[in-house]
Amino acid sequence: MLLYRLKPRSASSQEGAFAVYAHHQRLDSEEGQGLRREGGRYLRELREARGLSQRQLAALIGAEYYTFISQLETGRGRIPPDRYRTWAEALGVDVRQFVQALMRFYDPLTHEILFGGETIAAPSEDGGLGTRSRAGQADRGAGTN
Repeated sequence: MLLYRLKPRSASSQEGAFAVYAHHQRLDSEEGQGLRREGGRYLRELREARGLSQRQLAALIGAEYYTFISQLETGRGRIPPDRYRTWAEALGVDVRQFVQALMRFYDPLTHEILFGGETIAAPSEDGGLGTRSRAGQADRGAGTN
């Protein structure tokens, strides 16, 4: 949850007392759920391109239960930000491209502001990274790593 300081509530309020605004993305919305499922498919594609089982990936990232991987791949959760680097290393992808891709699914408003129409890394058929347009379609053969 992000908190923002706004102007003081009133002239009589204590100095430094601010109203607080918290923005929660509507994760229960149909669109939010769809993005999470799409993000889960992206994670599954990366894992499969690396030839890893859910159990193997769980071991690489230090997850106690492999079912955590399953939950993420079905869109029922998200990777904690402090674990992005560990995940990228385990999946063999560039951490910046990985976070940019996750942001598309986890925080689409911020992604649009920061990256506009840029494409994101997606696994290609040969196990490298291709690109994925904002619409989610993989463009095979544009491998970069």
